[in-house]
Amino acid sequence: MSRPFKIEIAESEAELKKRLQTANVGKQKEKLMMLWWIKSGQVDEQQEIGKRLAIDTSTVTRWLQRYRVGGLDELLEIKKAPGAKRKIDEVAIAALTEELKTLNR
Repeated sequence: MSRPFKIEIAESEAELKKRLQTANVGKQKEKLMMLWWIKSGQVDEQQEIGKRLAIDTSTVTRWLQRYRVGGLDELLEIKKAPGAKRKIDEVAIAALTEELKTLNR
């Protein structure tokens, strides 16, 4: 049995439910569902959230910590990997673009 947690959800149940219905990214839906369950009193243990969402309780802990620190916006933020640096510089890309334009004429 995991320890009960105490967290104050600032958003109303109605607001969370509305955002849940309009969310289109899977992880965002899971995070909103977690907050809605907590706000509506359906769960009171992190382990229960983990079971319902089929995720590890350490993930639940991380999500709740992000919510505590930065609120809903921080929790729902989608971070993208920076990716690799381009191997071709902007001047070369511009030259190739112009070359393609002349070939298409």
